[in-house]
Amino acid sequence: MIPIVSIVGTSDSGKTTLIEKLVPELNRRGYRVATVKHDVHGFDVDREGKDSWRHKQAGAHTVIISSPQKLALIRDVDHDAELTELRDKYIQDVDIILSEGFKRNSQPKIEVFRKERHRELLCTREDNLLAIASNQPFQIGVPCFDLEDARGMVDLIEEKFLKAKELPSVQLKVNGREVPLSPFVRKSILGTVRGMVSALKECETPQRIELQIFADPDTKESEA
Repeated sequence: MIPIVSIVGTSDSGKTTLIEKLVPELNRRGYRVATVKHDVHGFDVDREGKDSWRHKQAGAHTVIISSPQKLALIRDVDHDAELTELRDKYIQDVDIILSEGFKRNSQPKIEVFRKERHRELLCTREDNLLAIASNQPFQIGVPCFDLEDARGMVDLIEEKFLKAKELPSVQLKVNGREVPLSPFVRKSILGTVRGMVSALKECETPQRIELQIFADPDTKESEA
């Protein structure tokens, strides 16, 4: 299950700015990140007159805009979805989800607090408050980071949600040389190989899998 951390705070507290700092630091460490933005006022991602807008105006329940680089999904909904629902329906192939807003959800939260704009915190430890990002120190039993300390916050996220759930060891060697693997690639290899092997007779619960692929009988072997 993909872990979720919500970045919460009042309007104009700097939630988006903090996410802009956390995502590159997580990427630098090899993690794939998804983000979710909560908008209680509604929004439009399409432009009037565009073909996809015309599809929706014609009555399409779901519209997908696809290109070689990215895609967008626009669909009607009948309720304000919970974060876990959004994760389970729409998000895959990532290591962690950062959400902006969703302060009433039950997921772990980092609250952004600026002393010149706020009088008191929105969340307490009972609200699953993981940490505070602030230009003012707090002593309420959770870590308090400087607003610029993205590295420290990612250290905490990594310790709580990523390293604590590390995958079994996966080693890839090509022509005898070990190739470093990101968490996403490790997870993909593990899931694919384990799934295929588990489907074989008498291999339902594999504990150790060794796979060798010989690209050409006349070349050195590649090991995975």
